[in-house]
Amino acid sequence: MADAERGGLGSPPRAGSRTGMALGALWIVAALLAVRQAAAVLRLPPERRFTDLETWIGENGVLHVGGSLYDTDRFTGTPFSGLVLKPLTKAAEQSLGIVWTLGTLLLVVAVALVAARALPGRTDGGPVSRRTALLAAPAAVILTVASLPVRNTFTLGQTSIIPVLLVLLGCCPPRVVQGSGRAGGVLVGVAAALQPAVLLFAPLLWLTGRRRAAATTGVTFAVCTALAWVTMPDDSWTYWVHHIAGAGLGEKPDGLANQSLHGLLLRIGLHGPVELALYAPLAIAVTVLGLRRAVHYARDGQPLLATAITGCVAVAVSPTAWQHQQLWILLAVAGRVGRRRADRLVWPVLVVLVMTLTSTVLMPINPVLAPVGENAPLLAALAAACAVPFLSRSSASWDAPALTPVAEPQRGRFAWVPLLGFFKRALNRPNLLLELMLIRVGYWVYSYIRGQAPDSRSLAESHGRQIIGVEEFLHIDVEHDFNHFVAGVGWLKDSMNYYYGTFHFLVPLSLLGYLYLRRPATYRWARTALGFATLMALVGFWLYPLAPPRLMPGRGFIDTANGPQDLSNPDFGALTELSNQYAAMPSLHIGWSLWCGVVIAVVAPKLWMKWLGMLYPLLTFSVIVGTANHYVLDAAGGALVVASGFGIQYVLTGPGRVALATIPGARKDGDAAAAEREPVRAGS
Repeated sequence: MADAERGGLGSPPRAGSRTGMALGALWIVAALLAVRQAAAVLRLPPERRFTDLETWIGENGVLHVGGSLYDTDRFTGTPFSGLVLKPLTKAAEQSLGIVWTLGTLLLVVAVALVAARALPGRTDGGPVSRRTALLAAPAAVILTVASLPVRNTFTLGQTSIIPVLLVLLGCCPPRVVQGSGRAGGVLVGVAAALQPAVLLFAPLLWLTGRRRAAATTGVTFAVCTALAWVTMPDDSWTYWVHHIAGAGLGEKPDGLANQSLHGLLLRIGLHGPVELALYAPLAIAVTVLGLRRAVHYARDGQPLLATAITGCVAVAVSPTAWQHQQLWILLAVAGRVGRRRADRLVWPVLVVLVMTLTSTVLMPINPVLAPVGENAPLLAALAAACAVPFLSRSSASWDAPALTPVAEPQRGRFAWVPLLGFFKRALNRPNLLLELMLIRVGYWVYSYIRGQAPDSRSLAESHGRQIIGVEEFLHIDVEHDFNHFVAGVGWLKDSMNYYYGTFHFLVPLSLLGYLYLRRPATYRWARTALGFATLMALVGFWLYPLAPPRLMPGRGFIDTANGPQDLSNPDFGALTELSNQYAAMPSLHIGWSLWCGVVIAVVAPKLWMKWLGMLYPLLTFSVIVGTANHYVLDAAGGALVVASGFGIQYVLTGPGRVALATIPGARKDGDAAAAEREPVRAGS
């Protein structure tokens, strides 16, 4: 990520071999993801495969041979959609499953490749750099295949990829579609016949000077819809009149699956005329503002971004916008945001997270933040359509954003440790929103891996007996006596229980916040070491599941926080439903507290402050042992992973403190803050 901040997406590669290796790796990842997605669908039993497509299946084929498409409300496509799929009615279901999956996969790859080719060029009118052109295609395939809309489309058997591809070909035409404009209009018109919200692209074509294409779009839509009326009049009446262009079909419109303004207003309790009176002006305002922005960026030479913004408008203002119809939001990743290179990753990372992760991953489950995660696709669509200040190609920051100040790796006192010289240490304050997003996702990954680690009770207790045996041999088995001493002193027991559940997160987060505000360069150094330490701790949880003292049967330990545990019950204790209770080695309570102590010792200006900081891990050690949550050797394991984390960080970028002798203008009195304010050089 640091390299991406310094180098940017459009900068020339440092070495052709690196670009070739990156290109090969990306295509391998893209191929693996595509194969995995196809296999995940085809492995499903027939009754769970293509659940939306299943609603079209009759006794003899994919679509109802007789009867109405809308016998139930589950079919949400237009009558023209049903008409187009009629040739598949005689296909056998099993063979169709393979053909349908591979066909959808090819459509997804086509969407990604067309989008990659539509990336805007340089401000001087030239094309994108060779490196960007090479890497954009596999990166686009990876992001598209991994996105929730595409995964949802694969599983349900939906056709929502087709309108996206048709619109991209019509609005960002490659050479084979360029010409009079009628070909593009036909493509967009067919897409609108399949998905009526796509009609919003007709005004975009008209306002950007492609009036022939806009007129052709309207005519094509009318012809396709009329053809469906002639062929299936009853179904057409049901869709267009009875259900008001399909608004009443599918799941309940107030469900979380409907990521539109209409769905949001219904979810907050507005119904009937009041909801419609508010929805109509909001939809008009979003449409007008979004189309104005789309026209601006289309005239600026960014047709892909203009297409993405218009698609985001369609998602927001449609009565229903199900997950398989939200691929437009992912296309908005093409917009450039930020005048600093360090800020360029914020918008694409935000879009990718929203489009690939579920709401519970994006935000913790609580009354304040949970609604943000639940409505994240809609919020991202509204932001792209109305708010995000995408750069124009005429901006001085388009090709030349403000560079990230970096320092060359410094060896410090451990000169004998080899350094990886191509990692430059960034000295500026990283983007706060990007940091918060990565911290949230990182914590979710930590919780998920810890929860998925092996939790075999017999294996964990066997490892517990091993640890106790080693400690007895070393004469450091002090846990039992100290635990009983703590349990016998009421105020001490209560204090340690509160400390164990509170300070573990409070102190590291507070320290990170202080470093971010006052010592940005030290913040980068410290958080990198903490990340590596936590990653290695997860490896320990997975490879060596360990029952803590309080869960060891027959050992007489007292669980001071949760009370007696029914160890004869395989599902004992309420905590077993919340997290893996056998992730005790190494102790991250010790690991994180020791990290805090080391960081305080580095940044504290007074000697007594440094010593006070180092007392924190010692106090934490007494708490984890006194509450019977960890062994002494768990603490040793926590210290080992923290030392390894700092060691890896040192190998990458050098010591935590930037050498003052290399900082122009830095004072000689040990002012570390001055060192962080005066970077060595700007990253290229």
